[in-house]
Amino acid sequence: MRKVLSFVFVVLLASCQEPQPRRPLEVRSGSFLKTSAERNKRLLEQETALMQELIQKDSLHSYQSSASGFMYAYEKRVSDTGILAAAGDLVTLTYDIRTWNEDTLYRREEIGILKYLVDKEELFPGMRFSVKMLKEGESATFLYPSSLGYGYHGDDVRIGPNTPLTCTLEIFRIEPETEIEN
Repeated sequence: MRKVLSFVFVVLLASCQEPQPRRPLEVRSGSFLKTSAERNKRLLEQETALMQELIQKDSLHSYQSSASGFMYAYEKRVSDTGILAAAGDLVTLTYDIRTWNEDTLYRREEIGILKYLVDKEELFPGMRFSVKMLKEGESATFLYPSSLGYGYHGDDVRIGPNTPLTCTLEIFRIEPETEIEN
């Protein structure tokens, strides 16, 4: 009996210790993220320099810089009295997608006329910003660095990884959110 009591006492005493946390099997230094960030900065610098070269060669257009990091030039501009699209508005539009070497990736006929609910549906990042910059009846050509296009992944069809894009966007109609709900 004494042996049994001693054994129970030892087991109870051993179970009163605090649990030891498990240690990770692999320790990561975070160097991958640092390396990736540096690579992306270098890529953006190269694409920005190339974008400036393209703009200097294009004597037909006057390009403007956007706050989002892309450049654009109006093809067709309307008076300043038109409205700009805002979140929730329904925009009827069409666009094409080309490389900076002017190789056509998607023709506007392939894409067709789209009805886009602003900030509620998916478009690639640069196009989401661009839709909100044009008024009804306007069109413009946009130069996007790859980070505002389809990024490091591409679209898995025609747009490869880290491909900077040129798009010509045309806005046909903007229906404010209040008109859509009625």
